[in-house]
Amino acid sequence: MAAGSGTEPTGNESKDSEAEAWPAARPVTTLRLRLEPLRPGHAAEAFPVFDDERLHIWIGGSPDSAEQLEARYRRQSAGQSPDGKQGWLNWMLRRQSDQRLVGTVQATLLRPAAGRLAAELAWVIGSQHQGTGYAREAALAMTTWLREQGVDTFIAHVHPGHEASAAVARALGLTPTDTVVEGEIRWSGQ
Repeated sequence: MAAGSGTEPTGNESKDSEAEAWPAARPVTTLRLRLEPLRPGHAAEAFPVFDDERLHIWIGGSPDSAEQLEARYRRQSAGQSPDGKQGWLNWMLRRQSDQRLVGTVQATLLRPAAGRLAAELAWVIGSQHQGTGYAREAALAMTTWLREQGVDTFIAHVHPGHEASAAVARALGLTPTDTVVEGEIRWSGQ
């Protein structure tokens, strides 16, 4: 289902991070999915997938309106935070068999130290598409692509009762830590 959004700075970013360019999302293909770089135009098609209170059981909040979703996608598709201290990589997950959107994956990039690149990961699969392995498949493809871009540290935040997201985190090679952020356990790995 989902891991935390990863959009807040940690305070550990290197001071020169604004000057360095962030990697840009590129299409990634798996056996069953195509990971498409997010664009604002995805909002109309994505709205029915994410307009579901059940998706917010584990992550809190409530579904965005169609207008809010489009505005969020417009901000996120910029590829970085307004201050340039974080890189934002977002992909929509399109099922190859019928071209339907089924979910999203994202990585918030940080530079915790010179020469280092970390990614805080998140995934959300529409309720009607859960239990299919799409989150695991997409998250594995995303982390493989991120490693190719030089990312060497991965983080996810998972609600302690959310076994499906914990299974995705384990599949990525992440392990739970003792750190809890807003009720979610931080998982980390390389």
